[in-house]
Amino acid sequence: MSEEIDQIENVESKANIETKSAKKSSSKEMDLAGLEFFYEKNKKAITYGGGAILAIVAIFSFYKFYWLPGQEQEASNESFYAQTYFEKDSFLVALNGGINVQSSEGQKTMMGFKDIAENYGSTKTGRVANYYAGVCLLRTGKFAEAIEYLEKYDVKDEMLAPTATGLIGDANMELNKMDEAVKFYLKAAEQSTNSFTTPYFLKKAAFAYEQKANYTEALATYERLKNEYPKSTEAREIDKYIARVKTLGNIQ
Repeated sequence: MSEEIDQIENVESKANIETKSAKKSSSKEMDLAGLEFFYEKNKKAITYGGGAILAIVAIFSFYKFYWLPGQEQEASNESFYAQTYFEKDSFLVALNGGINVQSSEGQKTMMGFKDIAENYGSTKTGRVANYYAGVCLLRTGKFAEAIEYLEKYDVKDEMLAPTATGLIGDANMELNKMDEAVKFYLKAAEQSTNSFTTPYFLKKAAFAYEQKANYTEALATYERLKNEYPKSTEAREIDKYIARVKTLGNIQ
C-alpha cells in the first residue's frame, strides 16, 4: 500500500513540475510576443529614437574631440600676441588688437582680449581672456566696463579666481562704491584660502572699511589678518594700521 502511495505522489509531483514548466514556457512566449508586438507598433519611433541618440553621440564626440580642441588652439595662438603686449603694459593694444603681427603664416591682424573672449568663449583661453580684458580696462580707467568683464571670468584657479574677484573690489573703490568694494574684497579673501591672496584682500577690505569710517570693522579685519596670517607680507606693519584705526575710531 505504501509503495502505491509513493508512486501516486511521484506521478503528482511530476505533473506539477510539468505544469509549472509549461506555465513558464507559456509566460516566456507571451513576453516575447509582447515585445514583438511593441516593436512592430513602435518600430518607427524606436528607429528614429536610436538614430537621434547616435546623432547626439556623434555631435558630442565631434565637439569634444575635434572642434573644441581646434578652437582652443586658435584661441591660444591669438592670445599669445595679446599677452605679449599686455606684459609690455600696452593695455589698449592688448585689449583691442587691430595691429599687424608676424605669424607662421605671414602677417596678420592680431585680436585683442575683447575679441578673443567674444569669439572663443567656449574655450578656457577665451574665458581667461575676460580676466585680462578686465585688467586692461581697469588700467585704462574704464572701471564699470572692467567689472563686466571680470564678472564673466569663471575659470577655477587658486590664484587667478580670487584676484579677479578682488579686482572687482578695486574697480568699485575707484567708483567710490565702498560697500561693494568691501563685499568683493572679503569674497576674494574667502574664495581661495591661502597665505598670499587671503591676507592681501583682508588688508584691502580693512582699508575700505576705513574709507567708510567703519573703524570697528576695520580693526577687526586688521586683527584677523594679524592673528591668522602673522608671517604674511601684509602683517609686517599691521600694528601701525591697528593703532591708526584705534585712534581714528577712539577705540580702546
